[in-house]
Amino acid sequence: LGYVGLSNAVLLAQHNEVIGVDISQERVDALNARKSSIIDTELSRYLDEKDLTLSASTDLAASVKGADYVIVSTPTNYDEETHFFDTTSVEEVISQVIEHEPQACIVIKSTIPIGFTDNIRVRLGTEAVMFSPEFLREGKALDDNLFPSRIIVGEETDRARVFANLLAQGAKKSDIDLLFTGAREAEAIKLFSNTYLAMRVAFFNELDSYALAYGLNSKNLVTGVSMDPRIGNYYNNPSFGYGGYCLPKDTKQLLANYRDVPQDIIRAIIDSNSTRKQFIIQKILENEPGVVGIYKLQMKADSDNSRNSAILEIIETLKNKRVEVIIYEPTYDAKYFYNSQVIRDLNHFKNTADLILTNRKCAELSDIASKVFTRDLFGTD
Repeated sequence: LGYVGLSNAVLLAQHNEVIGVDISQERVDALNARKSSIIDTELSRYLDEKDLTLSASTDLAASVKGADYVIVSTPTNYDEETHFFDTTSVEEVISQVIEHEPQACIVIKSTIPIGFTDNIRVRLGTEAVMFSPEFLREGKALDDNLFPSRIIVGEETDRARVFANLLAQGAKKSDIDLLFTGAREAEAIKLFSNTYLAMRVAFFNELDSYALAYGLNSKNLVTGVSMDPRIGNYYNNPSFGYGGYCLPKDTKQLLANYRDVPQDIIRAIIDSNSTRKQFIIQKILENEPGVVGIYKLQMKADSDNSRNSAILEIIETLKNKRVEVIIYEPTYDAKYFYNSQVIRDLNHFKNTADLILTNRKCAELSDIASKVFTRDLFGTD
């Protein structure tokens, strides 16, 4: 019941009976109380206002009994040693579903390596499994289900079409592009899509690095380049580096799938992101700050996700350079994060820090603009 699972559950519960399953009792209790366990405005509104046939449980065995479709959206973190996603949780859930409801069609929504679906079918001796990639933004998960860019299912069968139509039925957008492919093609589409987005982030970040290095107006550069309709005025706002749950791990997984295929661009995207963060750190240190303040740990506005945030590496490097770091994070309960003091009083935070880093601009810091270091040119994500 994370971003993918919760948004799919709410979307489908408009017209179907849906049971959400999670190992976290807290998430289950929140959903049964019609509360969103993640920050997502539209999710919260739908849970509060819509007539949804939706419940939640920690009992997977009981929940899948009689299910026609079981969506698996457990996390698949990237393993730096094996260079592949850790698909343990996905495999465990699939095995349990087959045991307790062998007639159900199992739809993997977790991001997986190319070839995983075919492999799991062979290993478990089942044809019950198919893959359907998700394309969701953090903080906009339900909105991206209600107005999907496309719906893709990695199978060209009647059950795949039924599932795609269930997703389309819950959407508010009409004339949705549907694509049915082989399992490997669907798995590859997910990884290539996110790697292309990472490439755009890396490109505009490197443009911004050039502008910073030579004193050019970065906003004018980005605006002028983006006026070309072939390039487009989107996904072009510089940052400290791409982060979040998807882009870092998906680019690395795609690179791992290139083991026997020549490539240069995929590796360059990953390397570019590391170079960008080091360049940002260099620019911070040029200010010779005594105390650096970190305004929140999230990558994006209106999100509660700080996983693989670029700011985490920046904090670690600054501390290694013996720069004192304080963090303003009102949602964080502990007193310290990365051995840095967490401050919940905004005024105290502003007064204590010599330089404040924020990946995205916010009104709360407008009164101390001279202290703020950001690469947000347009006030957007």
